[in-house]
Amino acid sequence: MDPVQSTLIVFAVLLLCLASGLWVFLALILTSGLSLFLVMDFDPARTGAIANLIIVRSATSWELAAVPMFIWMGEIMFRTDISDRLFRGLAPIVQRLPGGLLHVNVIGSALFAAVTGSSTATTATVGKVTLTELARRKYSDRLAIGSLTGSGSLGLLIPPSIALIIYGVLAEVSIAKLFIAGIVPGVLIAFTYSAYIAGRCLITPALAPQEAEEADESSLGAIVKNVSPVFGLIFVVLGSIYSGWATPSEAAAIGVFVAMVFAVTTRQMTFEIFRQSIINALKTSCMVCAILMSAAFLSTAIGYMHVPRNIALFIESLELSPYVLIIALSLFYILLGLFLDGISIIVMSLPITLPIVLQAGFDPIWYGIFLIIMIELGLMTPPVGLNLFVMQSISRKPIYRVAAYAAPFFLLMCLVVVLITIWPELVLWLTRIL
Repeated sequence: MDPVQSTLIVFAVLLLCLASGLWVFLALILTSGLSLFLVMDFDPARTGAIANLIIVRSATSWELAAVPMFIWMGEIMFRTDISDRLFRGLAPIVQRLPGGLLHVNVIGSALFAAVTGSSTATTATVGKVTLTELARRKYSDRLAIGSLTGSGSLGLLIPPSIALIIYGVLAEVSIAKLFIAGIVPGVLIAFTYSAYIAGRCLITPALAPQEAEEADESSLGAIVKNVSPVFGLIFVVLGSIYSGWATPSEAAAIGVFVAMVFAVTTRQMTFEIFRQSIINALKTSCMVCAILMSAAFLSTAIGYMHVPRNIALFIESLELSPYVLIIALSLFYILLGLFLDGISIIVMSLPITLPIVLQAGFDPIWYGIFLIIMIELGLMTPPVGLNLFVMQSISRKPIYRVAAYAAPFFLLMCLVVVLITIWPELVLWLTRIL
């Protein structure tokens, strides 16, 4: 069959399955099986044998053990007062900066992202504390909601990130190196957001009213006490990885243990919280792992059909420069982000785009960070931007207004994409040092 026809068949079957309302993992498995049957003329027995081999091998991947552990750690911390402590600890530090407590949205989200590894959990957990306080103190709704929507997306980028683990497993690159590579771009995005907030509030001071600090919360001892749980958990998890003492999967288990200790010692752990955390972690983990296993089958199927190679040859024939290729991929991912969630985008696009990007001379570590940032942009775009829905539920604002408030932060993140594309060392230099 003609390569273009085979590629179109794969995409047509996949879109049809997704449009029918099937779960993503079932759509991927069905697409893979039908593609092998229709395009490669494989009989059902051979197709089933391939599916069994690939899915079992993917399900027993040791790297996947980190996913449920990090999700469980985030679920435990989500049910404690760690976000409230973080707000009280950061507020005295940023109070006198232009923008005041709005910087807590940015810094707090960046720090909490290093605890949960999830953007929606980061947005919900930080937002349930900061939005109430910012509204009570007459801060601008536009900046408060917009900054939180944008900053909450950092949960996908700043390690330990579940999305980076998924990319590392599928692309077969070092998860530890991906974690290191995500630090500088994550900090750069946070700094860009804070600089924008400060600039806006210098021009219009009424956006962030200045208030006197509360003496009992502004002392050094109180600040250290309030921020130490977050910094302690970050230090234990990332420190164990980069010291060589533990793999990412083992560090995730250590993080769960430390989160448990924190919840128990602060007398917040109850049987109901334990039950809810483990059930929610189990549901999310099953969803993520099912998608990953089915994505491995899809990757194998399109490999049999030489779809990535054919697309790569087609793009090569266009003689596009590397920068034009990245612009095209950026528009492609922004379009996908309008309709699909981040995990689905990774697993469905990576088998096709990764060979093209590698052939163009880009580093797979750099591309992983680029891809995650593009997915973060999708979290801020309607109609399927998950962070928009989270903020809508917290702020009680219409979805279109939340999207409008987040638009400047969407553009600022696009600016960071431009910077890391022009200077890829912003992503890679720290991986070489460590």
